[in-house]
Amino acid sequence: MKIKTRSTTILTVRKDGIVAIGGDGQVTLGSSIMKSDAMKIRKMLDGRVITGFAGSAADAFALLERFEMKLKDYPSNTLRAATELAKDWRIDRALRKLEAMMIVVDSQITLLLSGNGDVIQPTDGILAIGSGGNYAMAAANALKKFSTLSAGEIVRESLKIASEIDIYTNSNIVVEELKCSN
Repeated sequence: MKIKTRSTTILTVRKDGIVAIGGDGQVTLGSSIMKSDAMKIRKMLDGRVITGFAGSAADAFALLERFEMKLKDYPSNTLRAATELAKDWRIDRALRKLEAMMIVVDSQITLLLSGNGDVIQPTDGILAIGSGGNYAMAAANALKKFSTLSAGEIVRESLKIASEIDIYTNSNIVVEELKCSN
């Protein structure tokens, strides 16, 4: 019997020349919390690209490793690196079985990558994945529209709200920020 691994919420927001990405630290196996301080946000390419992942940790690490190789092949083109990873992910038999999603941000672009070959760029600069993703995204949309909070503060507060609703998300939150170039 396969035990369902549920974990995390990852959220990114672009506002006022800053992109922030954050995630909680909870890893759940079945109905048990296995870890409360997992790091699901990673800087790459000397801090010029930041990723966040949700899903199976082992699968996500395999994807992160592959994505980092693609970034080295296309260091000034995050979109191309993401597209190449998505293509491999969809075609490669071993990769196709991986159960994870990624959000990728740099100074210019925000992307969602999935195992279906999706590379999606949101219109409004807000994107969320994971078990509490919809809660965090709803909160971020409202906070961006009706508050004066910064991008990082919106990410932190939205993840906090998601942690109060979603049992697979905790309040051990890590947020990273980058200046936008556009």
